[in-house]
Amino acid sequence: MPKVRQDEQLIDKFLERGVDQIYPSKEALRKKLMSGDRIRAYQGFDPTGPYLHIGHAIGIRALRILQQLGHEVIFLVGDYTSRVGDPDPAKDSARELLTEEQIKKNEQGWKEQASQLIDFNGENPVHFKHNFEWLSKLTLENLIQLMSKTTVQQIIERDLFQRRIKDGNPIGLQEFIYPLMQGYDSVAMEVDLEIGGTDQTFNMLMGRTLCKSYLDKEKFVRTNILMEAPNAVTMSKTKGNSINLGDSPEDMYGKAMSYSDDLIIKGLTLLTDVPMEEISEFEKKM
Repeated sequence: MPKVRQDEQLIDKFLERGVDQIYPSKEALRKKLMSGDRIRAYQGFDPTGPYLHIGHAIGIRALRILQQLGHEVIFLVGDYTSRVGDPDPAKDSARELLTEEQIKKNEQGWKEQASQLIDFNGENPVHFKHNFEWLSKLTLENLIQLMSKTTVQQIIERDLFQRRIKDGNPIGLQEFIYPLMQGYDSVAMEVDLEIGGTDQTFNMLMGRTLCKSYLDKEKFVRTNILMEAPNAVTMSKTKGNSINLGDSPEDMYGKAMSYSDDLIIKGLTLLTDVPMEEISEFEKKM
């Protein structure tokens, strides 16, 4: 087992760079990371499209910091949750249900793409897991028990469901189950920390609730600031509007050059290791 490092500079970087919120608090997570205890952390990625993109890189780079600190890190492929599909905030209807063949095709090459940023080998390798391993084994009795942990009122508090209700658009029952499925990932893996974009906050907090209920343990949540696509909307695997980790250098350069100048500082902050002092100076010059 690798030795856990209490590197204040790396810990501060993890707690500050690209972070929107930390639950229950930044101070509580800092204390945990400085304690010397080895934690288990993960981020999940649903294969709804064939590429990981630089929006995903924000979370993967955060996982890399935890790997460097000696913690146990999991890269989770949501091959089972993607059969249901997390409700898309940009759409007023449910996602199309994916087939097993589509999911397998989409995730091909993901490990190779992610390995540009994290290490799946070495002294402290990142684990590459699939949630089919445990979600596919849930019985109807298990599902009923899982659903009993929340209420309809709690689920419809999600902002995108509120918009659907306001606009008179339907909400599929399978969409209600998705937050519980993602939340159960944390229980099955007994994690201490989950990382994800701000669009995943509701689902990740559901995982906090379920960890307390099933495991009687605290689960930390770090939400990442989202990076826009060149067309000024959130990057998406399904929209095809992203700079992908599998793109050629020429394509990456061309797409990056299509960004407006006012996103340069955000890109430097979220996607590079340029010190914040240098970025601040650059911002002043701009």
